[in-house]
Amino acid sequence: MPALPWLLVALLCQRGSLACPKGCRCAQESGVVRCTHGQLRHIPSGLPRDTRVLYLDSNEITDLLAGALRELRQLQELYLSDNLLETISPAALGELGSRLQLLDLSHNRLRQLGPAEAAPVLRAKLRLQGNPWACGCALQELLEALPLEAETLEAVVCASAAREEYVGQPLARLLSAGVDFCGVHQRTTDVAMLVTVFCWFAVVIAYVVYYVARNQAETRRHLEYLKALPIKQPSPEDEEEEGEEMEGDTLSTIL
Repeated sequence: MPALPWLLVALLCQRGSLACPKGCRCAQESGVVRCTHGQLRHIPSGLPRDTRVLYLDSNEITDLLAGALRELRQLQELYLSDNLLETISPAALGELGSRLQLLDLSHNRLRQLGPAEAAPVLRAKLRLQGNPWACGCALQELLEALPLEAETLEAVVCASAAREEYVGQPLARLLSAGVDFCGVHQRTTDVAMLVTVFCWFAVVIAYVVYYVARNQAETRRHLEYLKALPIKQPSPEDEEEEGEEMEGDTLSTIL
């Protein structure tokens, strides 16, 4: 009987070791999982469900897809810095929810973060510096919807934008200066719509002009064809018959 507790401890330790993915170190008593420099290309499966702090920094992860962290319902801090992240699914942000307190996305390849609809469920402190952000209406709406600190906003530097003078400028500074990327987007959309309508009318008018010109040409060709037809001259027999018919008509009129 005394060996039974030791057997249970051994089974629990073995279970704990099996729950930790390869390349990670799991401290289950503290809920901290470290997968730093693990040469990971995706979020590892089999992470302990009671993970509260997850280090995935300095790997080769390219995306954060929906469902990757769905089971980690106690996750409070997520470190994804120094990866190759290019896309983050809005559903993945929604799955992290309001329980997340810190999300480190610094020094990746992010150009966009997701639509503003994902913002209400995300209340974490964000680290966004070191990404090639594409400053536009979608990013402006998202950052305005998130409760971001001033230093976080200053860290979002435009790597590309609609106007060359915006490149290299912090997005927060541009917004405070009165730049409205959504207004520029709306004007661009309106101009594109006007150009589209104008082109459509131009095509319709060109077709009408072509149709009228073609009908006129067909009418002229038909008239020319009729004029070119030979006129049949009456033969002597036809003239004699016509004279007889006229005489008969005259006699019948007299009688």
